[in-house]
Amino acid sequence: MKIFALNATRSFGELVATALGMSLSAHEEREFEDGEHKARPLENVRNEDVFVIHSLYTDTTQSANDKLCRLLFFTAALKDASAKKVTAIIPYLCYARKDRKTKPRDPVTTRYVARLVEASGIDNIVTMDVHNLQAYQNAFRIPSENLEARKLFAAYLLPLVKEDSAVIMSPDFGGIKRAEQFQRTLAKQLNKELPVVFMEKYRSSGVVTGERITGEVKDKTVIIIDDLISTGGTIARAAAASVKLGAKKVLALATHGLFTGNPDEALLQSPLDQIIVTNTIPPFRLDNTGIRKRVTVLDAAPLFAQAIKRMQEGGSVTELFDD
Repeated sequence: MKIFALNATRSFGELVATALGMSLSAHEEREFEDGEHKARPLENVRNEDVFVIHSLYTDTTQSANDKLCRLLFFTAALKDASAKKVTAIIPYLCYARKDRKTKPRDPVTTRYVARLVEASGIDNIVTMDVHNLQAYQNAFRIPSENLEARKLFAAYLLPLVKEDSAVIMSPDFGGIKRAEQFQRTLAKQLNKELPVVFMEKYRSSGVVTGERITGEVKDKTVIIIDDLISTGGTIARAAAASVKLGAKKVLALATHGLFTGNPDEALLQSPLDQIIVTNTIPPFRLDNTGIRKRVTVLDAAPLFAQAIKRMQEGGSVTELFDD
């Protein structure tokens, strides 16, 4: 087995490799004057099972499009070098939110990304808490695994809320299933019932409205759960609406912390007590912000390491999420 991590995700890749008791395999990435690039393995991969770790988010040096292109070229080079099987480990999958047509002639970009991934010769794909699981599974014709952070979140929250009267909140109707799954995980560990509530959300021309909450939050610790935080507006609205109705404390969970725009403008004045994310995306946009001190980052690398180990040894990946 060989494990590569492209440069933009090397720090996360090193965490995964360490959890596996391995070192990352050597590769080369070169930049050319005209903006083109190349990447190649520096080790023999013939007849090897190869895992390539690369998270597809925009950072200060590369866009999500750049990273996707580099992943496709590198995995194709691995197949050309006679790798037996190539698995793409993509902690954050770009374009996963564009999974359906919302207006006439809209693109379904999730499906187009899937076609590109398949065309490059990738045999398996592994991501984490994808935005719409059904759309993700339907888009890819190759085996597609979706890891879940809910057990990581539950383990962190257990000592914080074990004495509280808590409720789990989905910040929109579409996230109710995610909230229900997390509710089952946390309720089993707490050995008590946890209601699930949700907040209305309407989006039109980029403007989000709605703050009515279905369910009781008065005197409760509200735990908001979502797949990602982008601008933070949805989480901030949900927290404000909860406190307005008498919530005692508000915590937010999101697997992917994008924190686009101005995080302080959206979140610093919100009544959120704590925001918990994972390191699928490093919180580089929170440098020199006031909200940073309220953000906790959990390490998801051991979970990816376990998934890789099970895939390599023929074990069950879904058993990782059994409660």
